[in-house]
Amino acid sequence: MLFNSINFLIFFSVVTVIYFLLPHKFQCIWLLIASCVFFMSFYTKYIVLILFAILVTYIAGLQIDKSKKITNYKISVQYRKIWVFISFFSNLGMLFLFKYYNFFSENLSIVFIHLNFNIHLSKLSYILPIGISFYTFKALSYVIDVYRDDCKAEKNIVKYALYVSFFPQIVSGPIQRANDFISQINEKHTYDYDRIKNGLVLILWGLFQKMVVADRLAILVNTVFSNPSHYHGFEVITASIFFTFQIYIDFSAYSNMSIGIAQVLGYKVSANFLRPYFSKSIKEFWRRWHISLSTWFKDYLYIPLGGNRCSKFRYYFNIMVVFILSGLWHGSAFTFIIWGALHGIYQIIGNILKPLKKLIVKSCNININSHSYKLLKILITFALVNFAWIFFRASSFKAAVILIKNMMYFNPQILINGSIFKLGLNSSDFVAALIGICVIIIVDIIQISGSVRDKLSNKKLLFRWGIYISSIVIILILGIYGPGYDIQQFIYSKF
Repeated sequence: MLFNSINFLIFFSVVTVIYFLLPHKFQCIWLLIASCVFFMSFYTKYIVLILFAILVTYIAGLQIDKSKKITNYKISVQYRKIWVFISFFSNLGMLFLFKYYNFFSENLSIVFIHLNFNIHLSKLSYILPIGISFYTFKALSYVIDVYRDDCKAEKNIVKYALYVSFFPQIVSGPIQRANDFISQINEKHTYDYDRIKNGLVLILWGLFQKMVVADRLAILVNTVFSNPSHYHGFEVITASIFFTFQIYIDFSAYSNMSIGIAQVLGYKVSANFLRPYFSKSIKEFWRRWHISLSTWFKDYLYIPLGGNRCSKFRYYFNIMVVFILSGLWHGSAFTFIIWGALHGIYQIIGNILKPLKKLIVKSCNININSHSYKLLKILITFALVNFAWIFFRASSFKAAVILIKNMMYFNPQILINGSIFKLGLNSSDFVAALIGICVIIIVDIIQISGSVRDKLSNKKLLFRWGIYISSIVIILILGIYGPGYDIQQFIYSKF
């Protein structure tokens, strides 16, 4: 039941109407039931996994909180650490089994063959549980926060279960902290026209991003990346740039819809993106891209490892560990690990070359506040990010290498002889895709000075509704559908 489906529209409408008709004390229970139904609409039997994650971390939170009352400090700390270990071992063990076991068993079998050991590790046959990476990280962040005294253990299991399983966030985040969410459960959520309208507008914008722009870009991207040896030069360059925008627009669409759905129900969810392709460095890019995941790794891995308050070598080691694990979090393949490692290498090289950059700026008398200098930094950052995305999207390391090699082929004639329109998108759809990208960029620029929804709400009624109705018509007419008008899956729902 994806956000961009008719089934979800019906589901969400029913859930919302009943939600506002219920007394406040029953709203939490209703949302938990709705979240379970939503989760089971993908794979019914995997509800056991999320219930297991909820139960283990809920008990751990209570036990950690209880251990703080032990007068012997040493025993108290040891007891807390035991429950943190139990939480991590059980939840990460479950994540490893369902997401990474086949990857590691396959590669270990190859290693054993090369070492002449007659050991073969069998594979497990199953479908990757939806949202497992997201709800596992939410549950573990709660345990750590209770351990650190950043939040109190939640005694009401219904409220805690809703935090972990809240249906707008269960598939692809954002990964919200327990303190931010559970405190909102206790607030009274009533019907509020302006709040609901703003939430629906954000959902509408997400649908436009996904169905009109991202899914249209996906057609060309899939054509080239599914057959890398057949395409060269500007064909590969175009596909890589289109994917760079596709993954941002697709994931931003999901995040916007998630935030909008939560807002309709009275919950506040932090933004997951902040114009990432306007970043002037890779470090800044990661402060703007998938913010909830970036802050999770920063708070729960990077800083505990020592962050940047250590030797240079250890600092660079910490960066590489975080980014390699970030790559592995996205998927069980070497291409994801390489993608993460590249971003770590970018940051390390950028740090090493910082004195040289300052010297060049000073010796050449470059105005670092000039628009041309800032634009150059944005373009360089975009090019580096774009290159790394090739590994992220490629089906294998070999396919990525072929694409990069073929990219070096110089064939500008395809831009004028019509060959560019033979990559899955005809001239009309290609132009529509470019216009869609421009619309996204323009909206991002407008948002620098404030929310577009706030600006729109200040316009006259006729103008506002003209925009709303036009958007719906554009989505219905220009939206991309699969065979039999099937809707397309969100990219990050696979992680």
